[in-house]
Amino acid sequence: MTETAATIHQDDAPAFPSDRTCPYHLPEAYLSLRDSKDALRRVTLFDGRQAWVVTKHETARKLLTDPRISSNRLSDGFPATSPRFAAFRTSPQSLVSLDPPEHGPKRRMMISEFTLKRIKGMRPDVERIVHGFIDDMLAAGPTADLVAQFALPVPSLVICRLLGVPYADHDFFQSASRRMVQGNDAKGPLAARQELVDYMGTLVDKFAAEPGPGLLSTLVTEQLAKGAIDREGLVLDATMLLIAGHETTASMTSLSVITLLEHPDQHAALRADPSLMPGAVEELLRYLAIADIVGGRVATADIETDGQVIRAGEGVIISNSIANRDGSVFENPDDFDVRRPARHHIAFGYGVHQCLGQNLARLELEIILTALFDRIPTLRLAVPVEELNIHPGTTIQGVNELPVTW
Repeated sequence: MTETAATIHQDDAPAFPSDRTCPYHLPEAYLSLRDSKDALRRVTLFDGRQAWVVTKHETARKLLTDPRISSNRLSDGFPATSPRFAAFRTSPQSLVSLDPPEHGPKRRMMISEFTLKRIKGMRPDVERIVHGFIDDMLAAGPTADLVAQFALPVPSLVICRLLGVPYADHDFFQSASRRMVQGNDAKGPLAARQELVDYMGTLVDKFAAEPGPGLLSTLVTEQLAKGAIDREGLVLDATMLLIAGHETTASMTSLSVITLLEHPDQHAALRADPSLMPGAVEELLRYLAIADIVGGRVATADIETDGQVIRAGEGVIISNSIANRDGSVFENPDDFDVRRPARHHIAFGYGVHQCLGQNLARLELEIILTALFDRIPTLRLAVPVEELNIHPGTTIQGVNELPVTW
């Protein structure tokens, strides 16, 4: 017998999302969902509406490649996980909300800057950036806020170089990005989003008049000028790249440092054998899975799978944090193991919407973690991990401050 929303009692649809009480452990509610025999479970969102949450790795990958699952956030059934997200659903949408066939051509306009070959060529520049901020932190030390002095400025400068955005404006766009992705209501995040859109629009107009370095100028001269993309679409996509390009890597950097310091045996293994670093980054991506909120989808047709029926118009949330802790795929999934072969995680999604910047994120994390612990081998938390202020479950997981010493 299959189940649909009509056959699920409200009591069997727990609230979603939940807040973490530890930077790297899943909330108890997510463990309960993960440990259920069901691959899909009904949950209740902030506004009382229900959606499906995918709890198994195989089912997540299957649905992320199913053409009947849409990323269109303008759809009435798209699951909004917070008032902020609900407000964004009424705004013009970027690349991440497009389905095939519109999605493919726009993605291909940008993909050349994110190929593995192109990203490997950025290594020397990223290394200079990372070591430069470590120099500054050491000069100001021996205590620091790792977020403000390192984890945030490194990816901010890297994405600015790639896009051609002036790094001199980083205070503005970092503040606006934080207000946009962490606001609790609708008004503040919408205002912050508009500030960023207006800012990127100014840059687009500047590059239209006078081309410069970076992907944004290339898109203006090669795509906008030829009519392959309109100005609004270009501005929205550029805004998305700017925000995603620094917010997620900053959060991954902070949580990765916490995780390694809180698992001294794994940290020691990594220090003893630096060749483990690429695999350790994959394990950190699996283990931390910071981007649960980006896994929303909506069904465009009835889908029968895993003994249940997702009806057309129903919301689906691909929880990468839960799927990445699927014990049938990852043995002892709640253990952090730098030797684990974890490359098949879905921290970057799966299918056509797989993260455009994943090669860059991997490169940055490898360089950041190697350099940080090589240069500051005595690095340690300056406060107990229990005292850290963790982001709520409605946004990218991370911490806004990370006091460290050495």
